[in-house]
Amino acid sequence: MAVVNFLVRYPPIAILSRVALPQWLRRWLSHIPVAVMATLVTGEVLRPGGTWLPPLTNPYVWAAVGTGVVYWRFRSFLGASLAGVAFFLALRAALG
Repeated sequence: MAVVNFLVRYPPIAILSRVALPQWLRRWLSHIPVAVMATLVTGEVLRPGGTWLPPLTNPYVWAAVGTGVVYWRFRSFLGASLAGVAFFLALRAALG
């Protein structure tokens, strides 16, 4: 699996690292990691364990909102991560 993964990923990286890409394309490509992470997180927040939960009683949704607010206010990934864990544990205990 590691060899196949390497063979699939390495050639495009090797080729693109030697080519001067236009600024607009580099800017566009820079958004891909954020979009992928947002997609993964959203799926897990809205469907934890593959099951839809009502949004108003879903501790994952409220913990994600609280985490986002903490990150927006303090711009600290570590602080937001710790706050998110604390929010989730508190909400899970409160909402059952």
